[in-house]
Amino acid sequence: QVQLVESGGGLVQAGGSLRLSCAASGGTFSMYAMGWFRQAPGKEREFVAGISRSGSNTNCADSVKGRFTISRDNAKNTVYLQMNSLKFEDTAVYYCNAVNGRNQGVFNAWGQGTLVTVSS
Repeated sequence: QVQLVESGGGLVQAGGSLRLSCAASGGTFSMYAMGWFRQAPGKEREFVAGISRSGSNTNCADSVKGRFTISRDNAKNTVYLQMNSLKFEDTAVYYCNAVNGRNQGVFNAWGQGTLVTVSS
């Protein structure tokens, strides 16, 4: 079972940037398409961005298009989320997981997530 550890969250002003990291261990990272998800207070977890196994293809939610970029380094077993032009509504706990063709998380065991707080 792959274990995932997210990091890089914090408090940032609106318009600012953050880079999240997700380190994977315990499996063959390059076998999985990966994605970032987020859960805001009182809301369900939602898909944010995904990346193919090789990193050659990415997709993202309309709400973050043009602002967030997902990337991965298979040599480091790590997936990243570069977040620019952050908005108050981006405040959430961010998680990574492997993703399927429907942008759903694959692993039942989610990491602890990393909290992003955007002040307006």
